[in-house]
Amino acid sequence: MHEQLRQDAEGAILFDATVSPQVDTRWFDAGYWQEQGALSRQSGGRGGVSVIYTPQGECVLRHYRRGGMVAKLMGDHYLWTGADRTRSFREFRLLQAMQRLHLPVPCAVAARYRRAGPYYRADLITQRIADVHTLAESLAEGRLDGELAQEVGALVARFHRAGIWHADLNAHNVLIAPSGLYLVDFDRGRMRASAQAWRMANLQRLRRSLFKLGAAAQGEAVFEQQIWTPLMHGYERTLGA
Repeated sequence: MHEQLRQDAEGAILFDATVSPQVDTRWFDAGYWQEQGALSRQSGGRGGVSVIYTPQGECVLRHYRRGGMVAKLMGDHYLWTGADRTRSFREFRLLQAMQRLHLPVPCAVAARYRRAGPYYRADLITQRIADVHTLAESLAEGRLDGELAQEVGALVARFHRAGIWHADLNAHNVLIAPSGLYLVDFDRGRMRASAQAWRMANLQRLRRSLFKLGAAAQGEAVFEQQIWTPLMHGYERTLGA
């Protein structure tokens, strides 16, 4: 990895020159990729996402947006407290750190912020993982069984063992691919000293997500037996390995 910084009057771009030696502001403009015929799709919601075809392959361009009630007031604006504390730069560097630890995350390509007075806006580009679907989709399609639940537990344990805290651990952020399972969307994530309290809180967030997205229809007893117990078995076995 070879981190490089490109600055201008409005902000800066942080990128990995070993992944792409040439990154400029156009890379963060979905309209530019659409003009090139290199924009495959876009989705709205919190964090606008576009799939783009770059010279370095298929990538995901994500624009940071706030969620919840504050979104109505602030939208995609964040309070400026320094370049190294921007959402995009922090997530970019966390992804790099996790790659060095050989954890299954998307490869970080580039991050950007654009400053305007006391606020900034931000974007992140990562390489797209091929042929994926989410754990939430597996659950909706009835494909989340005990074996997959164990694999999910083992996945989370690998990150926890490395001291990685995911700020929004839910079924939408667990990806399933032919090459294995991945975690994505590490906005506000960070490395923490090992402690059972935050690990268990992280797991409970995942449990609530699974239960809310469909497992509740089976009843809590069935969910506990068929999904959560196998998941925790995979988690505890991997955490202690």
